[in-house]
Amino acid sequence: MQTQDAIDLIRNSLFQVLLMAGPLLLVALVVGIVVGILQTVLQLQDSALTSVPRLFLVGAVLILILPWIVERMVDYSQDVIVRIPHVVSHQDGP
Repeated sequence: MQTQDAIDLIRNSLFQVLLMAGPLLLVALVVGIVVGILQTVLQLQDSALTSVPRLFLVGAVLILILPWIVERMVDYSQDVIVRIPHVVSHQDGP
Protein backbone atom coordinates (compact mmCIF):
# COMPACT_ATOMS: atom_id res chain seq x y z
CA MET A 1 0.00 0.00 0.00
CA GLN A 2 1.41 3.34 -1.00
CA THR A 3 1.23 6.41 1.20
CA GLN A 4 -1.30 8.13 -1.05
CA ASP A 5 -3.60 5.10 -0.91
CA ALA A 6 -3.54 5.18 2.90
CA ILE A 7 -4.19 8.92 2.93
CA ASP A 8 -7.13 8.52 0.55
CA LEU A 9 -8.56 5.68 2.64
CA ILE A 10 -8.33 7.68 5.87
CA ARG A 11 -9.70 10.84 4.23
CA ASN A 12 -12.68 8.96 2.78
CA SER A 13 -13.32 7.23 6.11
CA LEU A 14 -13.34 10.51 8.02
CA PHE A 15 -15.61 12.12 5.43
CA GLN A 16 -18.08 9.25 5.73
CA VAL A 17 -18.07 9.52 9.53
CA LEU A 18 -18.72 13.26 9.38
CA LEU A 19 -21.42 12.78 6.79
CA MET A 20 -23.24 10.16 8.87
CA ALA A 21 -22.81 11.91 12.23
CA GLY A 22 -23.48 15.41 10.91
CA PRO A 23 -27.28 15.37 11.10
CA LEU A 24 -27.20 14.02 14.65
CA LEU A 25 -24.68 16.62 15.76
CA LEU A 26 -26.66 19.38 14.08
CA VAL A 27 -29.86 18.33 15.87
CA ALA A 28 -28.04 18.21 19.20
CA LEU A 29 -26.58 21.67 18.57
CA VAL A 30 -29.89 23.26 17.58
CA VAL A 31 -31.78 21.70 20.50
CA GLY A 32 -29.05 22.79 22.90
CA ILE A 33 -29.19 26.38 21.66
CA VAL A 34 -32.98 26.56 21.74
CA VAL A 35 -33.22 25.04 25.22
CA GLY A 36 -30.38 27.28 26.43
CA ILE A 37 -32.20 30.36 25.18
CA LEU A 38 -35.43 29.20 26.84
CA GLN A 39 -33.60 28.55 30.10
CA THR A 40 -32.07 32.00 29.99
CA VAL A 41 -35.39 33.70 29.23
CA LEU A 42 -37.29 31.75 31.88
CA GLN A 43 -34.35 31.78 34.34
CA LEU A 44 -34.38 28.02 34.83
CA GLN A 45 -31.18 26.29 35.96
CA ASP A 46 -32.16 22.61 35.76
CA SER A 47 -29.57 20.57 33.84
CA ALA A 48 -32.14 17.89 32.97
CA LEU A 49 -33.92 20.42 30.77
CA THR A 50 -31.02 20.36 28.33
CA SER A 51 -30.30 16.63 28.44
CA VAL A 52 -33.75 15.10 28.06
CA PRO A 53 -34.95 16.96 24.93
CA ARG A 54 -31.55 16.57 23.29
CA LEU A 55 -31.46 12.84 23.99
CA PHE A 56 -35.02 12.35 22.79
CA LEU A 57 -34.63 14.32 19.55
CA VAL A 58 -31.22 12.86 18.67
CA GLY A 59 -32.70 9.37 19.21
CA ALA A 60 -35.71 10.22 17.03
CA VAL A 61 -33.50 11.57 14.24
CA LEU A 62 -31.26 8.50 14.50
CA ILE A 63 -34.27 6.22 14.04
CA LEU A 64 -35.41 8.26 11.05
CA ILE A 65 -32.05 8.37 9.24
CA LEU A 66 -30.80 4.91 10.24
CA PRO A 67 -31.68 3.35 6.84
CA TRP A 68 -29.69 6.09 5.10
CA ILE A 69 -26.73 5.61 7.44
CA VAL A 70 -26.72 1.85 6.85
CA GLU A 71 -26.91 2.42 3.08
CA ARG A 72 -23.92 4.79 3.24
CA MET A 73 -21.96 2.27 5.32
CA VAL A 74 -22.71 -0.58 2.92
CA ASP A 75 -21.77 1.53 -0.11
CA TYR A 76 -18.51 2.62 1.51
CA SER A 77 -17.67 -0.93 2.58
CA GLN A 78 -18.30 -2.24 -0.93
CA ASP A 79 -16.11 0.51 -2.37
CA VAL A 80 -13.26 -0.36 0.00
CA ILE A 81 -13.56 -4.09 -0.73
CA VAL A 82 -13.55 -3.46 -4.49
CA ARG A 83 -10.40 -1.32 -4.13
CA ILE A 84 -8.43 -4.04 -2.28
CA PRO A 85 -6.97 -5.68 -5.43
CA HIS A 86 -5.88 -2.27 -6.75
CA VAL A 87 -4.19 -1.35 -3.47
CA VAL A 88 -2.49 -4.74 -3.09
CA SER A 89 -1.22 -4.74 -6.68
CA HIS A 90 0.45 -1.34 -6.16
CA GLN A 91 2.62 -2.28 -3.20
CA ASP A 92 5.96 -0.63 -2.72
CA GLY A 93 8.91 -2.69 -3.84
CA PRO A 94 11.29 -4.46 -1.41
